[in-house]
Amino acid sequence: MTTRPRFATRLLLAQGLVLVAGAVTTWLVATAVAPGIFHDHLSRAGVEHTTEETRHVEEAFGSALLISLGVALLISVVAALAVSWYFSRHVQRSLSQVSEAAAQLAAGRYQVRVGDPLLGAEFASLADTYNALAERLEATEATRRRMLADLAHEMRTPLATIEAHLEAVEDHVRELDADTVAVLRDSTRRLGRLAEDVAAVSRAEEGDLHLDPRPVDAASLAASAAAAALDRYAARGVELRTVLRPAGSVTVDAERIGQVLGNLLDNALQHTPAGGAVTLTCAPVGGWVEYVVADTGEGIAPEHLPHLFDRFYRVDVARDRDHGGSGIGLAIAKALAEAHGGGVSVASDGRGHGATFTVRLPA
Repeated sequence: MTTRPRFATRLLLAQGLVLVAGAVTTWLVATAVAPGIFHDHLSRAGVEHTTEETRHVEEAFGSALLISLGVALLISVVAALAVSWYFSRHVQRSLSQVSEAAAQLAAGRYQVRVGDPLLGAEFASLADTYNALAERLEATEATRRRMLADLAHEMRTPLATIEAHLEAVEDHVRELDADTVAVLRDSTRRLGRLAEDVAAVSRAEEGDLHLDPRPVDAASLAASAAAAALDRYAARGVELRTVLRPAGSVTVDAERIGQVLGNLLDNALQHTPAGGAVTLTCAPVGGWVEYVVADTGEGIAPEHLPHLFDRFYRVDVARDRDHGGSGIGLAIAKALAEAHGGGVSVASDGRGHGATFTVRLPA
């Protein structure tokens, strides 16, 4: 394998060649042009000289010119090469730092950062871009590990239930009666729902989700979602209010947007205690239709807001798992809304102040 010279060496050689070429050019031009100009000015001075004196004066001028020009060029080239060497080494160290950090990044050590090399805005931008990439990969890796751990937990609970009941039937501790079958079916449905949710959010985020968009009355979508959730709200003692203003129509897959609103309503119900209230609003805002789900529940701390739509992210892990959610309902809502050209956002004034989710769709 051929060893290539380092970047600093090549940069220094290139700059050295430019300097030497400039010095040689200056030397040649000066020696070719200066004697003629001097002779012309000597003639115009009107001072009579013999041919020998004129030749001697011109030789003296030429020698002085060549010596002074040679010394000046030599000093200039040496000084310029010294500055070029220093700059090249500085650039090489900075590039080596980024290269080593990139190698660490490729090896999975995402905590490595690079400092500002102090070489100008371009190199500072390179360092900032690398650090942003490392932070994003570090966050993605943390999310991936948490997702795998949570997915394993979600699968473990229904699988353990199925295994325990099957062992009990095999040991004749339980009979394969209607109650046992109901428990087994509930656990398998939970596993199936988890698989469907993971597949749905993956397809939506990858743009591979089949949609059947048709013009639908915007307020009717919200009314249908509220009607579907009404019984669940009544069972939990939470009031579900609707404020549906005429908002025209939206061209969407009604089933998918119904899933978005249903997920948001279920999330609000999960985090609103009995006696509280959730309000579903539909209203036109500019060229958009906004669906707002506002609850009077426990609220969300500021540090959780940026991650709330991540897969399997939970504000309260133990509480959410006790309620049996898969942890990706909000991720599905976000992915489906974006697949329709819209988006989902969340706002909360903190713990104890409720939360507000807003879905925006093109009118």
